[in-house]
Amino acid sequence: MPPLPSPVLFGAAYYHEYQPSPRLGEDLDLMQRAGFSVIRVGESTWSTWEPDDGVFDLEWLVPVLDGAHARGIAVVLGTPTYAVPPWLARKYPEIAAERRTGQRIGWGARQEMDFTHAAYRFHAERVIRAVVGRYHDHPAVIGFQVDNEPGLQLFHNHGVFQAFVDDLRRRYGDVETLNREWGLVYWSHRLTTWADLWTPDNNAQPQYDLAWRSFQARLTTEFISWQAGIVREIAGTEKFVTTCLSYTRPALDDRRVTETLDVTAGNPYYVMQDGLVLPDEPGGDQGWMTEGTWTVFQSADRMYSSRQEPFLVTETNAGPIGGSSTNLPAYDGQWRQVGWAMVARGARMIEYWHWHTLHYGTETYWGGVLPHDQRPGRVYEQLAGLGAELREAGDILEGLVPDASVGLIWSQASMWGLSGQPALADAGRPDKDSYQHVVEAFYRGSFDAGVGVRILHDTQLVDEAADLRDPAELATELPVLLVPALYVASDELLTWLRRYAEAGGHLVLGPRTAYADEEARARLEVKPALLADVAGVSYQEFSNLARPLPVRGEGGGPALPDGCHGTAWVDALRADGAEVLARYDHPHHGRFPAVTTMPAGDGRITVVGTVPDPALGRALLEWLVPGGDDPWRALGSDSVTVTSATTAGGRRLRVVHNWSWDPVTRTVPVPVADALSGSALEADGTLELGAWDVRVLVER
Repeated sequence: MPPLPSPVLFGAAYYHEYQPSPRLGEDLDLMQRAGFSVIRVGESTWSTWEPDDGVFDLEWLVPVLDGAHARGIAVVLGTPTYAVPPWLARKYPEIAAERRTGQRIGWGARQEMDFTHAAYRFHAERVIRAVVGRYHDHPAVIGFQVDNEPGLQLFHNHGVFQAFVDDLRRRYGDVETLNREWGLVYWSHRLTTWADLWTPDNNAQPQYDLAWRSFQARLTTEFISWQAGIVREIAGTEKFVTTCLSYTRPALDDRRVTETLDVTAGNPYYVMQDGLVLPDEPGGDQGWMTEGTWTVFQSADRMYSSRQEPFLVTETNAGPIGGSSTNLPAYDGQWRQVGWAMVARGARMIEYWHWHTLHYGTETYWGGVLPHDQRPGRVYEQLAGLGAELREAGDILEGLVPDASVGLIWSQASMWGLSGQPALADAGRPDKDSYQHVVEAFYRGSFDAGVGVRILHDTQLVDEAADLRDPAELATELPVLLVPALYVASDELLTWLRRYAEAGGHLVLGPRTAYADEEARARLEVKPALLADVAGVSYQEFSNLARPLPVRGEGGGPALPDGCHGTAWVDALRADGAEVLARYDHPHHGRFPAVTTMPAGDGRITVVGTVPDPALGRALLEWLVPGGDDPWRALGSDSVTVTSATTAGGRRLRVVHNWSWDPVTRTVPVPVADALSGSALEADGTLELGAWDVRVLVER
């Protein structure tokens, strides 16, 4: 990626065109005083750029860019392609996307269009070329954001379906191969010709569903890559190209999309106020807006995972987010806390949505930095304080890399597979977020244990049957690898995991792992497939759990405190040489181990047969990664977390948070300097944190 003008950019999305009265100079002056170094503009207003077909108005943004540049504020310029103008929808109704075959989405929101349609592509390219051509060489512009939160729709349009059939034809060659690979003898689905392939509306075939979801994600990747190519053709490579991701979009493979870009950018939103308190109560579903302090860190680690590189935050909470009935603006200090948490986990930009609260439209009550009266208030003052701190920290943030001692595998294919055939139940109904819920349980266990996590996509390890990472090298870098719910996996990937353990890594297999092949077909092998022999454990049965089961320790495994439970699922494990570490306290399920472990080559494989609750997850991670080598881990308890990262110069940064109203004190284990005040603390010195406080320390 081209270099950024500062170690961490700080700012907000800015839509001067939305302001009810002219105030550009006042806005930019306020931004400058708040320490803003970047704004994002232009991505939401195609009908302003092109008010009628072929009629362009490109000069309205000049004062914004000139004014920003005069104040030293950089600009990320967006392409407006995600919100089509009414004239385009009126003239070309056939570009409307279909959520079901033949049923068009009515125009009136955003992202209602089939972006594969030739008429849409023609007009989208024309407006991209006009906007980027006009401003690519403006000195304020440092990069481009193409589109916005792509992947919202699964298109059922005729042209998309025919492209899907063509894709299957190229992949499988003939219908007999498809019949065999998908098992279409079942329920009389066997095809005689490609014309027999049914549309996806009422599909119940899991192999079809996995292929359909994967194809839709590839359409999104191609669309963003197409836009990025146009921008680079005009602007060259001196300025970065990205898009902003909402990681819950159904037609998104974040790893594939970001491969085509220069940097990952994402939009993490979270519940503020008591949604960030620690200790917290477990529970609550996670969606585009997450709840729980641990989810802030997980969001950052997901963004880092896309390219295994630092990332940009293009949108996050300025004020209350979520609509007119969701009003939970942060407590004092919480913006600062989350900002520093994101920076410690790899953020190179923190940008809020958005500068001013809208006076009209769907998002009237999505609070901005300025409230409806347009006067600076508490939000502005809080963010200005964070902006000053980021400037003060300066070069210590350059090239910051978050520390991690545990890897966690993310599998997009397994997420799709367990959405099509959910393993878990939610109030007796299939839980389409089964994959996410299993993964979150293991991530949360790591967070609660104070262990830094590096999320890795399975396709960053093995892709198209070729190794992308040396398993022995990863075993040295990340000596523990969590593999929860890896339901869809190739032989090559499972063999890679085995080699990781035999090379000295500690491989931890969670429920639903190694059950299906890359077509989401249940495997013939003993489960966990291709790993049962070396793990010393196997199973044939499994069961849902209507309520949590107590889990008790056994043998020389983790010390399990009272209150540890397995939830949602039980694999009926049989120890075939493995040591049993924990069992369920239950008259039937108690015969099955909950956790087993077995040496494997120079490493070890531990199998967890249930979805751990927070208490069990924490105990497991504390056993997997003992804290003796890191004295800072002892500081993290109750409301306090400690996050570490390494600077470009090799110095260790420690970010200490207090996520509560109660002031706390901690004793630092080594000499440190406060990166913001410059004050020093010697080893065993007392660190004081107030309510909702954060301290940024550098080891001396």
